[in-house]
Amino acid sequence: MTPALSAAAAGFGTGLSLIVAIGAQNAFVLRQGVRREAVLAVVGICALSDALLIALGVGGVGAIVVAWPGALTAVGLIGGAFLLVYGVLAARRVLKPSALRTEGATSGSWRRAVLTCLAMTWLNPHVYLDTVFLLGSLAAHRGSLRWTFGLGAAVASLCWFTALGFGARLLGRVLVKPSAWRVLDGLVAATMIGLGAVLVAGS
Repeated sequence: MTPALSAAAAGFGTGLSLIVAIGAQNAFVLRQGVRREAVLAVVGICALSDALLIALGVGGVGAIVVAWPGALTAVGLIGGAFLLVYGVLAARRVLKPSALRTEGATSGSWRRAVLTCLAMTWLNPHVYLDTVFLLGSLAAHRGSLRWTFGLGAAVASLCWFTALGFGARLLGRVLVKPSAWRVLDGLVAATMIGLGAVLVAGS
């Protein structure tokens, strides 16, 4: 294996290991995929945002942001509050479940999904810690191949969100009943509220 291919493979593996764990962003993408609402837009936002943040990290921006610790505190408070609100809304759907709708997104639901995805991505300080700081520092050890490492991580993000968003529709047959949909919304609510509480408490 050539040094460039090795660096790309390492970046792919590292990037995948950081985003596969269930989190606010993944739970949201999963829910949109099951509902078949604005899936392409949501997947594109997540993948492109990760690619941009990874590029910033590889380019050394992380070191600059570290010099302003108040930035992550502010993002943590705002992002935590946002996740708590979204989690409460998901919890309300658990109490009043409805059958799965797969007719596609309306203009209103598409706009709401895009705005929610942007907030879910850019108001989560863990995204900055993982992509800008951690991946950026790991890429720095690759020297001249740091951008190849970053490319591998960006490709991993694209592959994961594509598989999660478009593969989730396979669950449509399982979630045709309100009781099954309640389970998914319960998972989303628990994830959002838990992460939101952690962010607010730690900020």
